[in-house]
Amino acid sequence: MFNTALFFILLFLGVPIAFVLGISSIIYIVTTGNVGILNSLPQRMFNGVQNFGLLAIPMFVLVGELMNSGGITKRLINFASVTIGSIRGGLAYVNVAANMFLASIVGSANAQTAIMSRTIVPEMEKKGYSRDFSSALTAASSIVGPLIPPSMPFIIYGVVAGQSIGSLFIAGIIPGLLFALAFSILIYFISIKRDFPKEERAGYGTILKTFGSVIPALSIPILVIWGILAGVFTPTESAAFAVLIALISGMFIYKELKIKDLPKILINTVLTSATVTFLVATSNIFGWVLTFEQVPQMIASAILGFAESPLVFLLLVNVILLVVGMFIDGLAALILLVPILLPIALQYGIDPIHFGLIMVINLTLGLMTPPVGTVLFITSSLADVKYEKLLKALVPFLVVSFIVLLIITYFPQISMFLIN
Repeated sequence: MFNTALFFILLFLGVPIAFVLGISSIIYIVTTGNVGILNSLPQRMFNGVQNFGLLAIPMFVLVGELMNSGGITKRLINFASVTIGSIRGGLAYVNVAANMFLASIVGSANAQTAIMSRTIVPEMEKKGYSRDFSSALTAASSIVGPLIPPSMPFIIYGVVAGQSIGSLFIAGIIPGLLFALAFSILIYFISIKRDFPKEERAGYGTILKTFGSVIPALSIPILVIWGILAGVFTPTESAAFAVLIALISGMFIYKELKIKDLPKILINTVLTSATVTFLVATSNIFGWVLTFEQVPQMIASAILGFAESPLVFLLLVNVILLVVGMFIDGLAALILLVPILLPIALQYGIDPIHFGLIMVINLTLGLMTPPVGTVLFITSSLADVKYEKLLKALVPFLVVSFIVLLIITYFPQISMFLIN
C-alpha cells in the first residue's frame, strides 16, 4: 500500500516517470526485505535495453534533428499551404497536412507539437483564426505522429511484444490518414460555421516548384517503407539509411545544414535517446516487481472473468488505456502493460499487430487529456494560450478521435489491409 501511494505521490509531484518507476521499485525491494536483489538490478536494467530493435530510436531521432535543422519544416508547411491553402479554412487544412508530412520525419507527438506550435499557430492567428482553435487543432493533429512511420512507440511495442516493427510501421499508415481525414471533415463544418478565410490560389508553376523542394524529405518515409517491404533492410537499418538521406538533403540539396550545427544536433539526439533508454531500463525493473507480486496474473484473471467476448475485451482495454494514458507516459505504459494485456488479447484471437496499434493510439490520446497530458502543456506554453481555453477548444477533436479509435478497434481490416 505504501509503495502504491509513493508511486502516485511522485507522479503528481511531477517527478519524471523514469525516476518514479526506478524509485518505487527500489523502495519496494528494500521494504520487503529483498535487499539481496539490489545486486542484480544493474544487470536487469542493462538486459532491458539490450535489444537490437532499440537502436532504431536514436537513428530516427537523429533523422528528425537533421531535417529540422535543414529547413524541411518550413518547406513542408509552404508546400501544404500552396496546394490546399486556397479553399475556405485553408490554413486549418494546412495544419493537418503539415502535421502528417512532419509525422513521416519526426515520429513523436511531443516534438511535432513543439515545432508546429512555434510556426503555424502564429501564422493562423495573423490570418484571422482564433488562437484557441489554432492551438487545439495543432495539438490534435499531433496524434498522427506516432502512427505514420517512423514511430518510436511502434519500435518499443515491437521490441517488448516480439513483433515485426516493419509490420507495425505499415499498419499505422491508413489509421494515420484516417485521423487526418476525420479532422479535415470536422474543419469543413467549423470553417462554414465560423466563416474562415481563404488564401490566394497559387499557380501551377509555384505548386510544382514547392513540390520539388519537398521531394527529398518525403522520400525518406517512402524509401523506409519500400526497403522494409522489399526486404532490402530491417527497420533499424532503414533508420541508418534515412539518416544518410537527411544528411545529404540538408547539406547539399537544401544547403541549410552546416557542419557547425552537427554538435548541437548530436547532443540533442543523445539526450532524447538517453531519456528513452533510461525509461526502458527502469520500466524493466518495475515490470519485474509487478511480476514478482503476480500483478499481471491478477489483472488477467479479472479481465477474463469480466470480458465474455473479444468485443467487450477491446472496449475494456480502450477504457483502461485511456485512463492510464492520462497519468503515465505512453512509452512507459507500453513497456508495463504489453506483457500483461497482449497474452490476454492472443487468447481472444486478436492479431498482435492490430492490438499494438490500438495500444499506441490510446496512449497517444492520453497525451492530449488532463491531468498530465504533455501535448496540452507544450501547446499551451509555446502557443501562449490558457490551458483551460485550449482544453475547451480541443473537445470536438477529442470526440472525433474517440470515434476513429472505435472504428479502428472494431474494424481491424482497416489497419491490416496494407499488410495483408
